[in-house]
Amino acid sequence: MSGPNVWTRSRERMRLFPELFAQCGTEAATYGKCVGATTTGQQELKKDLCLKEFEALKRCFTTAAKRRAK
Repeated sequence: MSGPNVWTRSRERMRLFPELFAQCGTEAATYGKCVGATTTGQQELKKDLCLKEFEALKRCFTTAAKRRAK
């Protein structure tokens, strides 16, 4: 069973999300445009169609989180 510290850390990470997201606006917009472009009409998003954009967004979040931790 998970202790109360697990939930506290999770909430703290979720509180940081808007700040990290703000630092990665360009990457997030690029990824969003890719997802939007590949799911026009009734198409479903297929795995790895926007992998390059997702990896860039992930890298940005990771970098921003590391900067925040210092």
